[in-house]
Amino acid sequence: MQDEQVMQQVRSGDLGKLAVLFDRHYRALFGYFMHQTANRAASEDLVQETFFRILKYRHTYRQEMSFRAWMYQVGRNVYMDQAARHKPEVELPVDAPLSSPETPADRQIQNRQETALLHRALASLPKEKREVLVMSRFLDLKYEEIAAVLECEVGAVKVRVYRALRELGDRFFALGGERAS
Repeated sequence: MQDEQVMQQVRSGDLGKLAVLFDRHYRALFGYFMHQTANRAASEDLVQETFFRILKYRHTYRQEMSFRAWMYQVGRNVYMDQAARHKPEVELPVDAPLSSPETPADRQIQNRQETALLHRALASLPKEKREVLVMSRFLDLKYEEIAAVLECEVGAVKVRVYRALRELGDRFFALGGERAS
């Protein structure tokens, strides 16, 4: 059953169906918050608060909107409310290594250094630019879904992603002591 159909059932009063949506989207939503906060406990709390608000505001869900986009819109609002109350974290979690066991040791070290540098560059971006990159590159949201979350046009999302990628590249090379070409 599609997420939108399940959400319609939740909206109609079958509150037990929210568990289906939670099971399907917990990991992705948790990942979104981890990229925003770099704090496991805070991310867990934000996921819980997001699903609480989904339940509380279920009557505002419109069937023509993708559930994923609506969920991230609710999650973004939860995060913005939390960020207004707390100073945001600037370090991001380091994901799994980018190399295999067969990779030479010197290349593994270089990969780890580049990954750490990339995370520092991403963390140094303004939160609006970091957020659009996380949505487009880490969560694989379509531009249409990001536009729905940010409540803007698809063209504006494309411009924001492009500008954020350029600034990320500039910061990456500046942190590494290189010039961007």
